[in-house]
Amino acid sequence: MTRDRSNIDKLDSRRLASPVGELTLVASSQGLCAVLWPVEREGRVPITPCPTDERRGNVHLDAAEEQLDQYFSQTRSTFEIELDLSGTEFQKMVWEELVSIDHGLTTTYTSLASRIGKPTAARAVGAAVGRNPVSIIVPCHRVVGASGALTGFAGGLATKRFLLDLEAGTPQLTI
Repeated sequence: MTRDRSNIDKLDSRRLASPVGELTLVASSQGLCAVLWPVEREGRVPITPCPTDERRGNVHLDAAEEQLDQYFSQTRSTFEIELDLSGTEFQKMVWEELVSIDHGLTTTYTSLASRIGKPTAARAVGAAVGRNPVSIIVPCHRVVGASGALTGFAGGLATKRFLLDLEAGTPQLTI
């Protein structure tokens, strides 16, 4: 899932129109590095993509674009994209566990903390979830508060609700 990015010097990016706004996909030659929201919190994903070039060939951007289009058209429920993520070991552990949350289901931060063997680390898990650089692909939108309420999401709570409704088969375009 993750690779050491210290020796990668060039990132490609591509914009993708989606029901949740224009996403910016960022990839290295090793894999997809980020899915950025139309409005990003500064520093959430420590990546500076190169200017978007729609014609540059990058198989990881091609795969991400195709698979996200399929996801939004409800013909894909899992992703098969090589990832090239940069983060701490704890963040990577959390992100890897996020992938195991089945399409259409949710879990809580507390449950996720228990699943990674850190039952008292719900807040740290929440922080790691919030730094997930490949939203949607690594489904951080499937994590909710202990009461089941929607809580923080880099793309906004309306987007989180849309993604959960999409996976439930009841998408509402109210973003």
